[in-house]
Amino acid sequence: MSARTYELIYILVPEATEQQVAELQTQVEGIVSRMGGTIEKTDPWGRRKLAYVIGKHKEGFYVLHVLRGGGELMKELDRRLKNTEGLIRHLIVRVDERQSVADRARTKRTEASRRRRIARGLPPDRQPGEGPQHDNDDDADVTYDGSDLEA
Repeated sequence: MSARTYELIYILVPEATEQQVAELQTQVEGIVSRMGGTIEKTDPWGRRKLAYVIGKHKEGFYVLHVLRGGGELMKELDRRLKNTEGLIRHLIVRVDERQSVADRARTKRTEASRRRRIARGLPPDRQPGEGPQHDNDDDADVTYDGSDLEA
């Protein structure tokens, strides 16, 4: 099985010291390297307000990891993080699936556009200076001003 890309985000208690955060990051890095995965990015977001109260906590220390590995690695990380003291929540999400779906949709759109252009006798790809000159289509939007309402 090929390695997939995942995002791991976890929230520690707001009272966590920098040393405790670093220890947990080291623990995650050790598990990932032992299970044959790689960490592409580690981003400590710092102390932030939670969207809702979890237990007695209104704030937490967020850390994001972008990982490459297999399903067994994610199962092991999930198992270990469930039993970690001082951890409020964690979430592991596979992100490469969304990217592949977006790539397939983009390819399908491009091919359909090329077929339509060829059917109209145009070159398959847009030429410089052809079509709208700006990316923002907000100017063409029709807005309702309420002028037909009775006063």
